[in-house]
Amino acid sequence: MTQDVRTLAVTVEGGKLSVRTYGDPSKPIVLLVHGYPDTQAVWDGIVAELVDDFYVVTYDTRGIGASKGPLFKHGYTLEHLADDLYAVADVVAPDRPVHLVGHDWGSIQAWEAVTRADSAQRFLSYTSISGPCLDHAALWTRSGIRKPTPKAAARSLKQALASWYIVVFHLPVGPRVAWRLGLAKQWPRIIKAIEGTRLDPSPTLHRDGSRGVLYYRANMLPKMRRPQERSTTVPVQVLTPTGDRFVTPALAAQAPVPWTERLYVRKVNGGHWIVVKKPALIAERIREFVQSSIATPGGPEPVRSLLRAEARQGTKDRREFEDKLVVVTGAGSGIGRATALAFAEKGADIVVADIDSVAAARTVELVELLGARGYLYTVDVSSGEAMEKFANDVKETAGVPDVVVNNAGIGMSGPFLATEVKDWEKILGVNVWGVIHGARCFGAMMRERGEGGHIVNLASAAAYTPSRTLSAYSTSKAAVLMLSECLRAEFASYGIGVSAICPGFIATNITRTTKFVGQSAEQQERTRQRITGLYRKRNFGPDKVAERIVDAVRRDRPVVPVALEARAGKAVSRLSPALARRMAKIDPTG
Repeated sequence: MTQDVRTLAVTVEGGKLSVRTYGDPSKPIVLLVHGYPDTQAVWDGIVAELVDDFYVVTYDTRGIGASKGPLFKHGYTLEHLADDLYAVADVVAPDRPVHLVGHDWGSIQAWEAVTRADSAQRFLSYTSISGPCLDHAALWTRSGIRKPTPKAAARSLKQALASWYIVVFHLPVGPRVAWRLGLAKQWPRIIKAIEGTRLDPSPTLHRDGSRGVLYYRANMLPKMRRPQERSTTVPVQVLTPTGDRFVTPALAAQAPVPWTERLYVRKVNGGHWIVVKKPALIAERIREFVQSSIATPGGPEPVRSLLRAEARQGTKDRREFEDKLVVVTGAGSGIGRATALAFAEKGADIVVADIDSVAAARTVELVELLGARGYLYTVDVSSGEAMEKFANDVKETAGVPDVVVNNAGIGMSGPFLATEVKDWEKILGVNVWGVIHGARCFGAMMRERGEGGHIVNLASAAAYTPSRTLSAYSTSKAAVLMLSECLRAEFASYGIGVSAICPGFIATNITRTTKFVGQSAEQQERTRQRITGLYRKRNFGPDKVAERIVDAVRRDRPVVPVALEARAGKAVSRLSPALARRMAKIDPTG
């Protein structure tokens, strides 16, 4: 990469900009604009990822790094900053438009540029990271004030608390002096403590931090007082880091909705300086968006395999899980089918997987009757090889799922000594290994994508309610419950939630397929009919479990006992283990 680097100076009103270009000028051009208090070096990791495919351009914004700028704040208005951006684009690409990417204050000034009247002739696409249009932000805040609701008040308060530093930057002397008297030396430690990210400070950081305060003073109050309605026809991708401590995802995702014709919002798991911590992830999101614009003249379309698009974010007609992909195993009947339909009703597309292809096909039909798209797969979840192939096929055909429900399971009852090795292998294969395979295959994809997700594992009240007749089943479900708790702790750092669902006595066909070990075929059939009748009289259907599964994903619930007996069993197991052991001696099949 170093042999293709060129450095040039671009003269602008009030200063001179230090510009670097990387790679082959004949390739599509990506122009990167840094934020505060960074220099163009913040993009080094991303440049390395993009340079083989694009002609990459970076520059130090006015007054920062190797660039020169005026001494007073009136020289740092967004109008001047946007003019600078246009000037750089005119020098490096005089005859063709560029793809624009901005982070933090680079994103703010890039918004200023792409909302100009002639922006569509200059920019093919725009990727915004952790920096809103100040006009959009002000209008969004005002809309919450005009129509006050608890939710609007909460989101405004959250953003106000996140923006505390803006108030500090408007103090007369302190902020600028602090940068020169020692804050610059402590800055890498501060960011390391806040974000867990290592930043290499530039030699000019003490000056850049002080000079950059003028960006805030020149623009924040004027924009907040007199915001303008600024629209753009340039396709915009907004990357919203879920752990951003300075720009809340709600502001980044919802503020531009009324003002952009083609808006695609993608969550990414990380903090404000994700461009440094996860350059490969951000570079891949930029590459996807740029390549989709090249493939589709006039702007990229929200193709599922390419973008996890939320094109109608914040609008009233948007269903909760629209543009999401949900995988459900064991979806041919019972809780699995009900869950598939519950997510489909809320707008999700559904991957329906079951070992029974006929039952799965019927679920797909029902999903599509609800207006969602269904994908049919026949798979044995106990097979690691089959599950890996299944997961890869889903990724290739439909994309990386947002939600995975590991629901497939079988029942087994009877004495421990009558349970043969092959019985243990079967129930552990489906109930435990099926969950392991699903969480491992799809969890790895979610982590690699970097946008978070949710995994739901179907455990059971039997996981914490011992029974003399359920040694094999209870063991398998206890394993699922503990696995879920462990995965929840591990996957939290990837932005992936994990929930364990403990339904209770639910009227499904599992009672008609449960194996009762130690009984003859005739005895098993009589027992199945009796137990099925009891469950039917209980009259607690799988649709109620499905509702709780959707809620668990929505609210990121760790463990969800559903029916009354499941909640009571959990309470007894915690408050009186001795009572639970006495109850375990009862034989419900006798």
